[in-house]
Amino acid sequence: MSTWTSDELDRIGGAEELEIASVRRDGTLRKPVTIWVARHGDDLYVRSVYGRGSSWFRGVQVPHEGHIQAGGVDKDVLLVETDDMDDELDTAYRAKYHRYAESIVSTIVSPEARAATLKLVPR
Repeated sequence: MSTWTSDELDRIGGAEELEIASVRRDGTLRKPVTIWVARHGDDLYVRSVYGRGSSWFRGVQVPHEGHIQAGGVDKDVLLVETDDMDDELDTAYRAKYHRYAESIVSTIVSPEARAATLKLVPR
C-alpha cells in the first residue's frame, strides 16, 4: 500500500472540503460529492453525514475505490472501512470545524456518521 506524502497530508487535511467520486463497476467515476475530511496523524478520513444509506457511501461499497480532490491534490484512493478511531476522529472533526454551529458539527460525530467512516489510502 502507498502512503501519503507530508505535503499531501497538509494540503488535504487543511482543505475545508473534499470532493470524492466513487468508481463504478465499469471503471468510470460517479459525480463527485462534497464532504468534510479529517486528518489524524498520517491518515485521512471521511464520513457520511447520512450514514451507510447515503448514495455516495453505497457507491463505494463494492469497489472500495474512488478519486478525491482537495487542497490542490487529485488522487485515486482506496476506501477502507474503519471503526477503531471514533473518539479520536470526533475530536479531529470538532477541532477542525469548531467555527460551525454545534448543530452542524454534531451531524459528523453522530452514531450514523461514525458507522460510515472511511480511511483514505492513496493508490
